Amino acid sequence: MPTKPTDPSAPSHVLDDPARASLLGAHARFAESVGAVLRYHPDVSIFVSLPPNPGEQDWRDAAKLLGPGGVLPTGGNEPSTPPGWEQVMRIPGVQMTGEDFFGAADPDVVRLGADDVPEMTALVEHANPGPFRPRTVELGTYLGLRHEGRLIAMAGERLHPPGWTEISAVCTRADFRGQGLATRLVHAVAHGIRERGEIPFLHTSAENHTAIRLYEQLGFVLRRHVVFGAYQVPVHDAD
Repeated sequence: MPTKPTDPSAPSHVLDDPARASLLGAHARFAESVGAVLRYHPDVSIFVSLPPNPGEQDWRDAAKLLGPGGVLPTGGNEPSTPPGWEQVMRIPGVQMTGEDFFGAADPDVVRLGADDVPEMTALVEHANPGPFRPRTVELGTYLGLRHEGRLIAMAGERLHPPGWTEISAVCTRADFRGQGLATRLVHAVAHGIRERGEIPFLHTSAENHTAIRLYEQLGFVLRRHVVFGAYQVPVHDAD
């Protein structure tokens, strides 16, 4: 059975592995581990973190944690995998930071919670901003905009390494795009982050030029290129 994290190691910079930094800190209550391999409870998030420079035992622990046929997502550098681990996804991405972006409050946004999850899930399935699980809303503040009672746009907080908070799930219904709703929500979420004395950061696909232009206009800058990958556990390693 997975246990609470006991591994004391941390990445050299918290944004090099923000999932690990979060699971060892603000999000420790969501963490499961085998050895030094950490993951979020699957109902909360997909993220898994190997320790820096993982060895053979770490890969065996990852297989045990994820189970036969399980998938190990990565969001930084591409790891050197042992034989049998098949890469099943590879998407180039970027990590951007907003040291000079302070956001702005918006009186029209609404706080979203557990009762809103069905609507939030439907919006994510419609707009496809990235993975969203039944308990993802517990990771931080999620804000939305409604039109005639219907949720039409949202954004929220996901990873939470020390001193930073990730802005994620930025999405708008197709029939309401082009009205600046995403910009308003990013401002509103960032405003809350800044009020806590933290700095916003985010990730997006390197091919999503529209989003990158928007974030650059807001003052976000490129910190590094990343690869959103996924590797499947060899069945024999998880036995």
